[in-house]
Amino acid sequence: MFLLVGGDAEIGVATARRLRTGGDAVTATTRRLDGVAADRPFLDLSSPLDGWEPPPGTQAACVVAAVARLAACHADPVGSARVNVTQTIALCERLIARGVYLLFLSTNQVFDGRSPHVPADAPPAPVSEYGRQKARTEAALRAHIARGAPVAILRLAKVVSPDMALVRSWVASLSGGKPIRAFHDMTLAPTPIGIVAEAIARLLKDQVRGIFQLTGPRDVSYEAVGRHLARRLHADEALVEAASACSAGLPEGSTPRHTTLDSTTLEDRYGVTVPDAWQVLDELVFGYRNHAPTSLVCDDDAR
Repeated sequence: MFLLVGGDAEIGVATARRLRTGGDAVTATTRRLDGVAADRPFLDLSSPLDGWEPPPGTQAACVVAAVARLAACHADPVGSARVNVTQTIALCERLIARGVYLLFLSTNQVFDGRSPHVPADAPPAPVSEYGRQKARTEAALRAHIARGAPVAILRLAKVVSPDMALVRSWVASLSGGKPIRAFHDMTLAPTPIGIVAEAIARLLKDQVRGIFQLTGPRDVSYEAVGRHLARRLHADEALVEAASACSAGLPEGSTPRHTTLDSTTLEDRYGVTVPDAWQVLDELVFGYRNHAPTSLVCDDDAR
């Protein structure tokens, strides 16, 4: 059986769906008391882990849960570090001690974003508080990997889905002839959530050790995204107003020049690859305009 810690998060929901579609047994934790069920046990990483045990039969686990918003970590470095570092390491070590294969989801934020396609073995150089916290947890887990423990790390950057609120709002505005503001100095290398779920499923099934990365092949600015959407929607590109992220009061580390990571290991091993940004966005808009919103829960802070 597979355990997903952070089943309220969008990635957790998508991964559970992918695994169940393949006929696998899945348990996904929830921190919402009204969501507790036989296959949705309660777990909140902001609370003590005393007495917590993985469900019987758990063979592999993926830790999705985190305080993932840069602003939240910047505003409360102590409280967010308790979840992202102290409690997460304690949970991971409990799983490792019980012989459970562990996959930990990390982020491009462990690097400074100065270079594209950062290799997996590059030394961490975080700029944001969130990145520093993830790097600290990675360091503890890399020590376990070095000792031969069944542990893997999967670093991701911007994960997108048809439920992405920003794209929904931009599509609605541009379709209605209303302007949007888009940062010209903030970039993304979008990765579809379905591809992320596939990569997680493959790693959990094979239980391979090491560090893996998955991002889109190139970075594009949010302004370029807005203009691309305008063209696809046959809207006036003049509706896309360029703005500066640097002057928007965002926390440190919010505007790396590059977010891409070297993802060739997953491509070589499983054939998992991310299409170009424009193809990803076209499919995103197609899914948004032609299908009703899904039930995915957009909760980056699922714990």
